[in-house]
Amino acid sequence: MSQDSPSEQSRKDIWNERYAGAERVWSAGPNQDVEAIVSEFTPGTAVDLGAGEGRHAIWLADRGWHVSAVDFAEAGLERGWREAEERGLTERIDWIAADVTTWTPPVHAYDLVLIAFLHLPEDVFSNAASWVAPGGHLVVVGHALRNLTEGHGGPQDPALLHTPDQLREKAAGLKVLRCEEVDRITTSGERAIDVVLVATKE
Repeated sequence: MSQDSPSEQSRKDIWNERYAGAERVWSAGPNQDVEAIVSEFTPGTAVDLGAGEGRHAIWLADRGWHVSAVDFAEAGLERGWREAEERGLTERIDWIAADVTTWTPPVHAYDLVLIAFLHLPEDVFSNAASWVAPGGHLVVVGHALRNLTEGHGGPQDPALLHTPDQLREKAAGLKVLRCEEVDRITTSGERAIDVVLVATKE
């Protein structure tokens, strides 16, 4: 395993510290758009990139998916593993401590590739999109660029935000079924603007 660069290590340390706290960093259940979209799919194999505490991986496993949950923050994965164990789902989830920007999957054909609120370099995004099996789906949910000026919360760096056109371009090679901005009401009652992409490999 290659040694982490200082910037990679500092990001990992920051997230491990956050996940090691007493409270959850993210909500316990799945994002509302992820839930609505993926509920229509037949369970199969899935990879959850930037899985964090495993809220999506656990939800997927509970619905019958076999999930690879990938994140570089071991503390987040440990928290997810404990919850999965309590719910009897450990056999359905592989917890993989790795940097998603350099990780190579053991298989290159998943029925679902999920990228939720994780901004990836274009080449990494393209690699992830190539892991979709024929008939499978790529689902991306992220903060919209317009959220910076018209919405609440989320990253304040435009480089970490998306427009529908940007996501559509990144999904080249797949058939885009849906790509649009959506409103989301935060836990504090504020309006946030996300962008959703659903694509399939024919």
